[in-house]
Amino acid sequence: MSKTVIVVIDGFGIGAMPDAGALRPGDLAADTCGHVLDHCRSLLGRPLRLPALGALGLGLVHPHRDLARRTALPVAVGRAALGYPGADTFAGHQTMMGADFSRVTVARLADHLDEVTSALKAAGHEVGPLDGRPLLVVDGAVLVHDNLEADPGINWNASGRLDALPFDGILAIARTVRAVAPVARVIAVGGHADGPLGAYVRDGDGGTVGLDTPASGFYRNGGLAVRHLGADLDHTRQLPDLAARAGIPVTLVGKAADILACEAALRRPAVATAEVLAYTLEAVRSPGDGLVVANVQETDLAGHQQDTERYGRILERTDDGLAALLGLLEGAGDRLIVTGDHGNDPTIGHAYHTREYVPVLTYRAGATGVELLPDARTLADVGASAAASLGLDAGALASGSVR
Repeated sequence: MSKTVIVVIDGFGIGAMPDAGALRPGDLAADTCGHVLDHCRSLLGRPLRLPALGALGLGLVHPHRDLARRTALPVAVGRAALGYPGADTFAGHQTMMGADFSRVTVARLADHLDEVTSALKAAGHEVGPLDGRPLLVVDGAVLVHDNLEADPGINWNASGRLDALPFDGILAIARTVRAVAPVARVIAVGGHADGPLGAYVRDGDGGTVGLDTPASGFYRNGGLAVRHLGADLDHTRQLPDLAARAGIPVTLVGKAADILACEAALRRPAVATAEVLAYTLEAVRSPGDGLVVANVQETDLAGHQQDTERYGRILERTDDGLAALLGLLEGAGDRLIVTGDHGNDPTIGHAYHTREYVPVLTYRAGATGVELLPDARTLADVGASAAASLGLDAGALASGSVR
């Protein structure tokens, strides 16, 4: 009996990819991990306490002064390029789980206003532009707009105040948009804003226009509700479905529960890091084999808020959870893979994701020694490695290992 656990630290990059500056030249300086470590040392007057990440070999792929350069644990460590355009959580997770993400279109809402408007009106909604700008107000309560937190044209949002419309209503609007949208995902977002949403609309890069969600107060006022509606992919050729069909129990935790498809999976959605870690530990303690995929989201939120100290404190909480996981994964064949889905450098000067390499740190219970791996060209290597550890055919994934 064995467990394979994938913990995705959302927005945890370890240095810019060569093409990171194609959209924003300053992003060539991105280094989420290094800059968070440096700034927290200055802010807190001490290094961040990350003993578990150090033991997992983070210092071997990011040789920072505050990270251990050696480990006694049996680990295989390396870094991965993203393997998809831009820097996006949905695309990152789908690629990581083995999906072929090559056909998803990048598009501004402005170029598809007519078909989106027609679809919403056909569903019985009142629809119109906001002050003549290329975003839509639906039923006087929900904004349909370009997502400004990912690279331009990757995602669209349907955002509403929960005091104006229940989340189910926002989600219904997002589902109608999803039916005609060519982009990677449509995100339904409900929350409590500091004022009318129109006051937080701004221009983004590449001709996009949308809600500045961090500025609106949604992330800091509590009660945030989010649902990610992804592009039509062959989910039967992704790791969770592959495992479930082999009779292996699958648990999806945190944002992974929102964005990964697997009908047989046990879903544990959560945003708070303490909840994500508690659900993950609970799944690992259950008897028998299992695949657990968990997403620590609050690091990404801290990156969007450009709050370096918060990012660092969440990393420390996450490290505590990783230490607890290491204490449970002792059976021969147990695996813990810690990685990221993109970067989100809170010091870079903007609230977008950053296109960075991510660490791939694999603890191998029952093995010996440390293996330094060459760079992987895509996050699909994570899913392929996890499939192999579970005794599954990695070749059944739509996109497998290409180290």
